[in-house]
Amino acid sequence: MTTLKAEKRSMDVKAKRLRREGYVTGNVFGKKIQGSIPVKMEKKDVDRLLKTETKGGQIMLDVEGEVYDVLIKEVDYDAMANQVVEIDFQALVSNEKVHSVAEIIFENHDKVEAGVLQEVLKEVSYRALPAALVEKVKVDVGEMEIGDTIRVKDLSIAKDKDIDILTDLEAVVATVTAVHNNVPETDEEADAEEAK
Repeated sequence: MTTLKAEKRSMDVKAKRLRREGYVTGNVFGKKIQGSIPVKMEKKDVDRLLKTETKGGQIMLDVEGEVYDVLIKEVDYDAMANQVVEIDFQALVSNEKVHSVAEIIFENHDKVEAGVLQEVLKEVSYRALPAALVEKVKVDVGEMEIGDTIRVKDLSIAKDKDIDILTDLEAVVATVTAVHNNVPETDEEADAEEAK
């Protein structure tokens, strides 16, 4: 499991100043932590981490020698500066279910020959014990044809008895629709079509 180093952050120093100095700020919270622990991490370490981990990912967080098994709960980006500014972590307790999200990864798009593939859902929300956490759910859409729909209940994660799905089981994940090429050329033709 990936380990990220962090230091306890003094609240006397403003987050903006820390960011200028090359840090990303964050908080660690959890059942066994009083309040929360404000932390700062080196930006280069966070950038390296986020190449392989995303929201919902489980990592080890080393806060000045004390190591926590944590879930990445929230990642806040500054879109203008195109960089991460804050990350929140939830310290896990082995016998306590936590709320998380699994990213949906669509595979074999190129094999959908008839119709248009519409990816409707990007993540699934669920609760599970730390040992059963899932970061990504792969969905093979290569066999899908016009009219086919994949729902949350069809995903492998929904069949896992150790996971409580919070997203609606009937929610559409992906669907293939027919291509509509018969677009009327002019407004008059469109009106004539509607008048029929």
